[in-house]
Amino acid sequence: MHELSWPQRGRLWLRLGLRLVFFALLLWAAIRLCPPLLSLFSPFLLAMVTAWCLSPAVRWLQKRLSLPRSLLSLLVLILAFAALGGLAWWLLSTAATEIVELAGNWEGLVGSLQQVVNSLGELFARGMNLLPESARATADNLLSRLFTWLDTVIPQVLSAAVDYATGVAKGLPSFAVATVVFIMASYFLMADWPHLRASLADKLPQGPRTLLSLIKRAATAGFGGYLRAQLILSVGVFFILLVGFLFTRESYALLLALGLAILDFIPILGSGTVMVPWAVVDVILGDYRHALGLMIVWGLVALLRQVGEPKILGNQTGLPPLVSLVSVYVGMRLWGILGMILAPVVCLVILNIYRSGVLDNTLADLKLAAGDISAILKNQS
Repeated sequence: MHELSWPQRGRLWLRLGLRLVFFALLLWAAIRLCPPLLSLFSPFLLAMVTAWCLSPAVRWLQKRLSLPRSLLSLLVLILAFAALGGLAWWLLSTAATEIVELAGNWEGLVGSLQQVVNSLGELFARGMNLLPESARATADNLLSRLFTWLDTVIPQVLSAAVDYATGVAKGLPSFAVATVVFIMASYFLMADWPHLRASLADKLPQGPRTLLSLIKRAATAGFGGYLRAQLILSVGVFFILLVGFLFTRESYALLLALGLAILDFIPILGSGTVMVPWAVVDVILGDYRHALGLMIVWGLVALLRQVGEPKILGNQTGLPPLVSLVSVYVGMRLWGILGMILAPVVCLVILNIYRSGVLDNTLADLKLAAGDISAILKNQS
């Protein structure tokens, strides 16, 4: 690589500097402005996603029925909400039935829990008696500190839960208004979707239009692929848990399967955080058959996650498993659980933007700058 002339070097570093400033401004805007704007315009963004998802069905019906798009948009929206409402009603009614049964069997559950606590207490007491006196004193001191900490933390947790419930109750009117706005915006966007797309395309210059089109395709491929992959995995996990709990004759199979499937959706936690301790307690109580059943069900879920997740995620998004693991870990360290879920999506968007060729000029300039620096250092040596 030859050394650049000073005019060439000046133009190169000016381009890189301007791109760096633009990227820094874009990152600052994304961090400072996106969260409040997303919160403010969330009903309209959800309505836009809904219109984008349902517009193909409206277009298909319009070609075959030759009816006004406004009427078909209303019909498709009603059918979609009716289907979602029916599914939610079935889940809620089934869950409510099991909750009523749970409340009716509350005394038996409390008795079983008390039996578990007593068995664990006896096991712990026997273990403490086997310890030397110094170790027993240390263990007693640690237990005392633990109970003191719990006495401090539990009231704080309860207070936080009450404050959260109060906030949710106060936010119900705003949620109702936002829901109405979302439904109305969904209808208006679906009815005028072709006209809105054509108007936006006509008013934008060719450069921004091309860039937005590339970003849209990248975001759609990344976010949509990730959601499809997680939905497929979550549905598979839910049915494995449901069938497994039905075979083990759990009294509240649907509630358990639904709750553990939601827990399994959260990276790193998974359903094993509940099922493994549950099986350990069964072993302590001597219910080896039930513990074995729980371990088989958990093993099938873990097998689906370990074997199926890289393949399904790769097929739906094209994201390599190692890159997915790194993005989940970095997202967890930066933004917690939400970051663990969103970081792979952001990584997919960046990867798809890179594949689209938008960054080719920047990468070529970086390569040229690296070659120029290498030539300068080589000539000086």
